[in-house]
Parts: sequence; C-alpha cells; structure tokens
Amino acid sequence: MTIATESAPRRIVVLISGSGSNLQALLDAVSADTVHGEVVSVISNKGDAYGLERAAKAGVPTTVVDHRQFETRTDFDQALMAEIDHHAPDLVVLAGFMRILTVEFVRHYQGRMLNIHPSLLPKYQGLNTHQRALEAGDSAHGATVHFVTEELDGGPNIIQTVVPVLPGDDPKRLADRVQLQEHLIYPQAVRWFCESRLVMRDERAYLDDAELPPAGLQISNAITPGDA
Repeated sequence: MTIATESAPRRIVVLISGSGSNLQALLDAVSADTVHGEVVSVISNKGDAYGLERAAKAGVPTTVVDHRQFETRTDFDQALMAEIDHHAPDLVVLAGFMRILTVEFVRHYQGRMLNIHPSLLPKYQGLNTHQRALEAGDSAHGATVHFVTEELDGGPNIIQTVVPVLPGDDPKRLADRVQLQEHLIYPQAVRWFCESRLVMRDERAYLDDAELPPAGLQISNAITPGDA
C-alpha cells in the first residue's frame, strides 16, 4: 500500500533513560527517509544517558529533566510535559524511558504516545521480562509496540515480534536477540503513525481503518522498516 506523504513530516519527541538503541533505530529510519517524521527533541531523566550522545551526533536537540530534582512524581511530570510541549510534537515515543507516568501525563498525550515493551504483552508487564520468560519455560518471547494508556504496559497493542527461546539462553542472550527485533518493529509502528495509517480510538488500535487484534500485528520474522 502506497501512502502519500506530501504533508510536513510529523514532529517526534523521544524520551529515554539509557543507551538509546531504539532511539538510534528511529534516527536511522528517519535519516533513510523510511519514516516521514522528524525527531525534534530527545529528553532524558538522566544526564549520563548514552542516548543523549546519539541524539547530539544526529544533530537533534537534547534536554535533561532530572527526576531527582523534583519532590513528587507529579512535579516531575509537569516539568516534563512543559518541556515536551515546547516542541509541539505530533508523537511522543518512549524509548527505554524508565519512569512510571502519572495519569494526567498519560491523558495529556492519549493517542499520540507509543512505547515498546520487551515481552509479548499482555505477558510480563513490568520489569525482568526475559528472566520471567525463561523461568516460565516459554518457547517464545518477543517485544510489543503499543499505545500508552493509564494501565502500565497495558495500552492497545500495535505490533509484536516473536522470538524463539533457544537452548542455553540466559536473560542477556535472549534480551540481545529480542532487541535486534525491537529495532525493526518500533520504526515500523512510528512510520504507520506518521503516515496517518495508525490511530487509537476507544482504547483500540486501528491500522488502515481496520481494528488490530488484541496481540497487534504479530510477526515471527521481523520486517525491515520499509517493507510494509
């Protein structure tokens, strides 16, 4: 399906807390013109996050909003919202942003905020997903891109990639294999959003006006950002 993209690129703000590998995948997709968007700001709650260096190398403005400088989670989220809104984004992308967001924050960006989670949601919401999958004896694991709602890791799923659990896997080995697939499916979901093909309505995700199944678009072999 070919989508016309004569409109201005969508403005994207990315929130990070760490190395920013998914940020890099998105920057690469934008640079390759497979995502009709522009990363206008990268914001971190940690000043030593390596993702800030990735953004700087790509010429993207960066800001640190240190959560430790605020007395309450609400105060931090208010300051973060003010910084995000300064850039007038069409889309907010959480790329390893390790903060639990307040209800007010989530509602403010409802329908225009995406997250990626390293599990086949609704399995293993929260932390330590790779260890939990191994302890459960799962034969498959993966990652999910979803819209962000008030439920932690509970918004409507958009796309999942399924990765086999192999003999001898430990959490790091499994995490590394999952992360490679994250770098493919996250830019794809952002691409759909930037082309106005992906929307959230009534707590459900729609692609090309068709409601996505609860798992989202599930794939066993991850696609490259320009394939769909």
